[in-house]
Amino acid sequence: MTTDRVTLVWTTPRSRPRLVRLLRDSWTVAKRNLRRTARTPESFVLVLVQAVMLVLLFSYLLGGAVTVAGTGSNGYREFIMSGIFTQAVTFGVAGASTGVAQDLTKGVMDRFRALPMARPAVLVGRTLADAVQTAATMLVLVLLAALVGWRIHNGSLPALGAFALLLLFGYAFSCVGVWVGLTVRTTEAASSAGLIWLFPMTFLSNAFVPITTMPSWLQPVAYWNPLSAVVQACRRMFANPGADPSEVWPMQHPVMLSVAWSLVILAVFSWLSVRKFRRSGG
Repeated sequence: MTTDRVTLVWTTPRSRPRLVRLLRDSWTVAKRNLRRTARTPESFVLVLVQAVMLVLLFSYLLGGAVTVAGTGSNGYREFIMSGIFTQAVTFGVAGASTGVAQDLTKGVMDRFRALPMARPAVLVGRTLADAVQTAATMLVLVLLAALVGWRIHNGSLPALGAFALLLLFGYAFSCVGVWVGLTVRTTEAASSAGLIWLFPMTFLSNAFVPITTMPSWLQPVAYWNPLSAVVQACRRMFANPGADPSEVWPMQHPVMLSVAWSLVILAVFSWLSVRKFRRSGG
């Protein structure tokens, strides 16, 4: 007489491959953040209004007073748009830091830690939701920029590469915002800490004026500013006027440098954010 034994293997969330768990849990957290934005869209609308105001102010208030060498009457509007696009994607850092700080104060992060889910998924889902909002902001800005006279002169394929670069850079800065939100913990501090360092970083770049107009001792700092590389890369791929002189190495290879900056920022602050999240949970 033989007895056949049947072994039952229960499939639980923890028995799935780690990458599958991470992707699935990240998408779940991202959907949760997007639904919350849809229910309370005030923060997204404020970011969008701020970006629209920048386009209108710089186009019509400064556009008639500021001239860029080698450009026509509409030159400054085309010159400024790559800078405004870059600034808009980096401003997502404030939304990420504030959202994470709110989840911390309301105990949402503690609930996530109690669930059988991949720990990094909480932060990946947050940044994925921010990337969707950044893409929506970019779409509105592109349409508005076209209305005020901005044009793409280099074909659709390089332009798509420029937008992909902007989204990658914005995603990297969302990771910075997550780390800020985990570090300061209060919503009020997160809203200030998420932007207070970004304004000087933006203006100390080629976003609004050519770097050659700055004092000579300040120019090397501006040339190696990550925002300057992204702005220069976008101007080249859009074939917009006013690109900075290419004899400086960062301006010679802006696309490569932009990708490198984005990946370094992404790697460093992703690691810091996950480490901070795990330590804060005890």
